[in-house]
Amino acid sequence: MMELLSPAGGMEQLRAAARFGADAVYGGLKKFGLRAAAGNFDWDELQTALDLLHGQGKKFYLTLNILPYDDELDELGQSARRAAQMGVDAAIVSDLGAFAYLRREVPELVLHVSTQANVMNAEAANLFDQLGAERIVLSRELSLARIACLRERLDSRVELEAFVHGAMCMAHSGRCMMSDYLAGRGGNRGACAQPCRWQYTVTELKRPDEPMPVLEDERGTYIFSAYDLNMLSHLPEMRDAGIASLKIEGRMKTAYYVASVTQAYRRALDLLAQGEAAYRAALPELQDELLKVSHRSSNTGFYFGTPQPASGAEGFSQTREFVGRVLGMRDGCMLAEVKNRFHVGDMIETLTPAGAKPFTVTEIRSAADGTRLDFVSVAGQQVLLPVDFIAEDGDYLRGPNRNHRMAQ
Repeated sequence: MMELLSPAGGMEQLRAAARFGADAVYGGLKKFGLRAAAGNFDWDELQTALDLLHGQGKKFYLTLNILPYDDELDELGQSARRAAQMGVDAAIVSDLGAFAYLRREVPELVLHVSTQANVMNAEAANLFDQLGAERIVLSRELSLARIACLRERLDSRVELEAFVHGAMCMAHSGRCMMSDYLAGRGGNRGACAQPCRWQYTVTELKRPDEPMPVLEDERGTYIFSAYDLNMLSHLPEMRDAGIASLKIEGRMKTAYYVASVTQAYRRALDLLAQGEAAYRAALPELQDELLKVSHRSSNTGFYFGTPQPASGAEGFSQTREFVGRVLGMRDGCMLAEVKNRFHVGDMIETLTPAGAKPFTVTEIRSAADGTRLDFVSVAGQQVLLPVDFIAEDGDYLRGPNRNHRMAQ
């Protein structure tokens, strides 16, 4: 079965990924990863993460995928050596020089080639094989047909990993300079400001005071904004192309997002293992699951040729709203921490690793003093909700979407 690889910007996301079915998790240190704005892991947190994952038979891949300068290589090597000694299962590296340096200085560390290395053909893949790569994260611009061809020309000991879900970049597999020029923040140094998601207009040279919107909706214009990737309905084709690991994008995402997407793909993969008929039958429900969490419009990326549409994805939408986190049970009731407003009479879903359990809120009581409430709207407040099932710590609550369109 293909590995399911989920993102973790910090410990909360990592716990959600592990609980909701990831086989492996990828995340970064405070330095040397391409998501500097994520919480990331300090050394103590990394050890906690490794203990948690390895205790469940799962893996942790460390992102060391910035494009480093010469004066950073020694520190990069020291961090990689310490991580290897702690037991990380692999490091993800994009820069060819950093790859060669780590292969020489930290030979015990398993190396995966990042998608930022833009591996597009078997010659490049075989070169990384010769340098000692155990896995290649393929360029996002490859079709499944080209991946299958590459797989045939590469030694079977080298695994292929590919993105299956999440945000896509308008630049070539993330090699973008827009953030450097427009915001002074290096996208390949972990500080991308995502200018492709900004709103733009076009001006004609002789009419500088007449900006013209392109593909405008009520929130703005997004001519550079790529659609999200969603390959949930095409897992058999990814398997048949020779992909060993399915990667969910999202180290800047919340734990709730990681849990939602991970559980949908986990259930899909488990059903596929039972047979394609079971998998196909469940697809409508599973695709609906992905609409309940914050997302942009999606397509299948480059897997079946040029994506249609290729750009113009607007801000986020969702069909349900994240309203709370389950802390466990107390006095026969669900104990929950409130995140967003909900009312008595609302239909709430409890998101579990096995899927959603719906129930109607018949009563809300303050966990602090037992006061009955008609609604809750204070983030962090703990409440008791009567339910006829056992709720578990780490489940999530989602309710009616009172703000169908959310700001990006």
